[in-house]
Amino acid sequence: MKKEMVLARLREDCLVAVIRAKNLEEGEKVVDAIIKGGINLIEITMTMEEGNPIEFISAMAKKYKDNDRIVIGAGTVLDPETARQVILAGANYVVSPGLNVDTIRLCNRYRVPMLPGVMSPTEAITAMEAGCDVIKIFPGNIVGPAAISSFKGPLPQGEFMPSGGVDVDNVDKWLKAGAYAVGTGSSLTKGAKTGDFEAVTKKAQEFVAAVAAARA
Repeated sequence: MKKEMVLARLREDCLVAVIRAKNLEEGEKVVDAIIKGGINLIEITMTMEEGNPIEFISAMAKKYKDNDRIVIGAGTVLDPETARQVILAGANYVVSPGLNVDTIRLCNRYRVPMLPGVMSPTEAITAMEAGCDVIKIFPGNIVGPAAISSFKGPLPQGEFMPSGGVDVDNVDKWLKAGAYAVGTGSSLTKGAKTGDFEAVTKKAQEFVAAVAAARA
């Protein structure tokens, strides 16, 4: 998927599901449950407890390759070496908890959106100068929705996606504050810990409804 299309889909849906899977089997069930609930952008992290997350990304990219609504990305990518691996495995975007300019350069080389995590205007400026279109504010629960306007004050040209601490009851605050999109993980996938994947689907549906209401 071309970079421009990924960014357009990110703005259109405004919602990214962050998947920290225990293993491939559980991870696939979580992804399926989330997609069933209406969330189309999936961020598979490199923090899998058992198994190879690169293989997980590859499997999900192949499984949903004929569904142009589904966009598979990679999260917790800390370095350019890992970035190249996930891109070759089929990731359409790359997300990191921190800022690594070499990783941004690598993703730019392959025209893959890279969303680095930042916590300061200096980091945000560095990311923008390196060529990032959307920047992740992480951890979002530390700074809260007011961080969006704080960043956009001196950097009105910046686009920001908070991740960490985003839930159904506050997603509207983030979007109304000007977030390009939001990322959510633990609150969305909580049901998977007990094998209740229907609860994951239900939570996904609640998130989709909350985003639609906030944008309306």
